[in-house]
Amino acid sequence: MISKKIVILGTGGTIAGLSGEQGDNVGYKAAQVGVDQLVTHLALGNACVLHTEQVAQIDSKDMVFSVWQALVQRIHHWVTNEHVDGVVITHGTDTLEETAYFLHCVVQTQIPIVFACAMRPASSLSPDGPQNMRDAVALACHPGVTGVSVVCAGRIHAAGDVQKLYPYRVDAFSSGDAGVLGYIEEGRVRQCRPWQMPLNIDGCEWVERTPSDDWPYVEIITSYAGCTGAVVDALMALEPRARPRGLVVAATGNGTVHASLIAALDRAVALGVQVVISSRCALGTLVPGGGESPVKARIALVLKLLAWAAPR
Repeated sequence: MISKKIVILGTGGTIAGLSGEQGDNVGYKAAQVGVDQLVTHLALGNACVLHTEQVAQIDSKDMVFSVWQALVQRIHHWVTNEHVDGVVITHGTDTLEETAYFLHCVVQTQIPIVFACAMRPASSLSPDGPQNMRDAVALACHPGVTGVSVVCAGRIHAAGDVQKLYPYRVDAFSSGDAGVLGYIEEGRVRQCRPWQMPLNIDGCEWVERTPSDDWPYVEIITSYAGCTGAVVDALMALEPRARPRGLVVAATGNGTVHASLIAALDRAVALGVQVVISSRCALGTLVPGGGESPVKARIALVLKLLAWAAPR
């Protein structure tokens, strides 16, 4: 049997977290264990050869554009300069859906990119990280898998659909109405629907070339009962260079926005700000028109503005 070559890129998160007490699954500190240590006891046999690289070591709540850019650069390096069969990324759960969706938008490769995560730290009496990593490697080795996906608690989620729904449950993620891509059962992949291909949308070619500090600033604004346009007006009162270039509205219901907020958004549009309407509803999409969740819509708008700003 020919061994598969899998690259594991570490970014920190709960999967690399440690607590002072083994029974403490809440009061831990994320991003304490290196990715090379995380793979030590995976017991994968001879089915694959693992290569580890620490891209970042952070709590994913503190995710920044520079880490996303570094991931793109390292993935590009491995898939263009080396023969690899798949990439696994260890990541915290808080912003995992954003990083996964970002890579879904910008990666240009046919090999699978699989996220592994954990809801319990590595020091837990029953950590879930090792099993999630084994499952992620199994998926990365499976023939025919493409696109960016997330493995958690035996379920395979597509990057375009995945959303964290639970703050504590080990099975923290959902794919909503779309349903999971499949399951990992004792190391075997059971596929339920087609793998998603990367979007490769406009702006992705500038992700590596533009310093992350220069990526467009896009803010998320929420519409709610008693909402005013004060936050939007305050942002527009900033110096032009400090203003957001785009606003994503986490609207109520099927994209409805409070009248007071609409007036402020109109004033922002008059100043050249791009506005995108999403919904704060956890499940479903806008009808008609579809649309991503607010955090994913923000990523799409950042890339769109990045493409517009690119030199011609």
